[in-house]
Amino acid sequence: QVQLVESGGGLVQPGGSLRLSCAASGSIFRPNAMGWYRQAPGKQRELVAAVIGDDGSTNYADSVKGRFTISRDNAKNAVYLQMSSLQPENTAVYSCNALIVGGVPLRPIDHWGQGTQVTVSS
Repeated sequence: QVQLVESGGGLVQPGGSLRLSCAASGSIFRPNAMGWYRQAPGKQRELVAAVIGDDGSTNYADSVKGRFTISRDNAKNAVYLQMSSLQPENTAVYSCNALIVGGVPLRPIDHWGQGTQVTVSS
């Protein structure tokens, strides 16, 4: 059974930084893509950043470009999100996502972590 374990959320002051980590386990297949989504109270879940494919191409929400950096460690099936210059509007539950082949017949399946709270407040 695939599990995604997240860490690194918490409370940070405006202008501060946080680093989120997520590690996938339980599959013999390497994730095709890994990323971070967030959901703020009263809002829909949105993609923050993703790293895709063997070449590690990245995709960011416009609102975080230049401030957030996603990276991936293929050996650990892990993904990281370095967040800088955080602002109160970045407050949300951040969830890790991994697209991993599985099932019968084999097909890409979305997996989700439990979510980690990021609160930006003075």
